[in-house]
Amino acid sequence: MEEYSPLDPARTPDEVAVEAALRPQELSQFVGQPRVVDQLSLLLDASKARGSVPDHVILCGPPGLGKTTLAMIIAHEMGAPLRISSGPAIQHAGDLAAILSGLSEGEVFFLDEIHRMSRPAEEMLYLAMEDFRVDVVVGKGPGATAIPLEIPPFTLVGATTRVGLLPGPLRDRFGFTAQLDYYSEETLIRIVERSATVLDIPIKEGSAQVIASRSRGTPRIANRLLRRVRDFAQVRGTGVVTPDAAHAALELFEVDRLGLDRLDREVLNAVCRKFGGGPVGLSTLAIAVGEEAETVAEVAEPFLVRLGFLMRTPRGRVATSAGFAHIGAPEPDQGLLFLP
Repeated sequence: MEEYSPLDPARTPDEVAVEAALRPQELSQFVGQPRVVDQLSLLLDASKARGSVPDHVILCGPPGLGKTTLAMIIAHEMGAPLRISSGPAIQHAGDLAAILSGLSEGEVFFLDEIHRMSRPAEEMLYLAMEDFRVDVVVGKGPGATAIPLEIPPFTLVGATTRVGLLPGPLRDRFGFTAQLDYYSEETLIRIVERSATVLDIPIKEGSAQVIASRSRGTPRIANRLLRRVRDFAQVRGTGVVTPDAAHAALELFEVDRLGLDRLDREVLNAVCRKFGGGPVGLSTLAIAVGEEAETVAEVAEPFLVRLGFLMRTPRGRVATSAGFAHIGAPEPDQGLLFLP
């Protein structure tokens, strides 16, 4: 049976429903990202004053920071319907043409993971974004005919975790680019307290700080940990979330004081203890912890690098002094085998 992690990005239908209930509906309710919120507010207010659809928007940043929520808010603020799809679901130009031809005027089209869209669909999107028109090709070979299809003005909101994978011509067609940053602990405390109110979870002072400090700067993780702490308080406590209950619950789910989970610690332990601090290759490291290389590279490493516990180098992964100190391992006498 696969081990459960409260930080795992996979979400059950119940979790998706709960997250939907926690999403703010208006920009004024959105906690955090003040620069992006201010910029978006200006963009939407100007569009409403002109009576036109807003420019296309690209939202960039790691998972869980609010890209989907902001897309929903854009549609709500403009009083427009919202159409949702994702890059991996659009593998043919015809798939995109079917969606675009069904849009109504002013509709917001949210395309998640836009960098994973196929190249033919991407090229069709260029024309749709600029001229609100798509060319549908009928037939094959020399007898093929392109039929122009007019589509009503719409706003495309693209979301990506890897903006560098977007081709330049696509990036240039967006009128506004928003880069979402990780949240501060103070902001996450406000988010946890708001979520506790929405979910009717009794919570004592100081409990939100315990949860926020272990949430990796990510609201989605903060809300998930809050639900696990609520479960612990209901089953093994008084039903009220207290700082002690929060500590005990997060220890049970193997989330330490900085937010590292089991996989993070196994990766750090392997580099520090099994390989003497490194350098060690990704495939070797993945075998040592019993995980796929992609899981190690995409799930564990970014957070360890952000904390300064691990470095990615041309020769492999290398642990830092802070990484050794966090797990209580002595540094090798020869120091770190790191060449810049």
